[in-house]
Amino acid sequence: MAVKHALVIEDFYLIASMLQDCLKDYGYTTVDVASSQAQAIEMAEQRCPDLITADDRLEQGTGIEAIRHICRDQAIPVVFIVADETNVKKMLPDAILLLKPYSESALAAAIKLAEATPFVLEHAN
Repeated sequence: MAVKHALVIEDFYLIASMLQDCLKDYGYTTVDVASSQAQAIEMAEQRCPDLITADDRLEQGTGIEAIRHICRDQAIPVVFIVADETNVKKMLPDAILLLKPYSESALAAAIKLAEATPFVLEHAN
């Protein structure tokens, strides 16, 4: 079995914990959780994720800027999980979005789509 690593960028503990559990159920062997933009970038530099889920608004920084930094040199599957899609649609119109609250089946579908179409920085320009 291949080892798959995910990064969750989310500053709300309950959501991060639920995502961590779901991602393990979906075959991600390890899952790191970052609650800030800087922490997300540092974790991704230490271990490149095979999938990232990201909230756009964090208490410290933004998920959008973290993704722009992390994905500047490589394509990685990304799912933005947000309460309001306005910022992400404006800044990253091709991003895969999942609105909170979401169902597990919607999360699974978004992950499958992200895995098929990894985020590339050109989408951010």
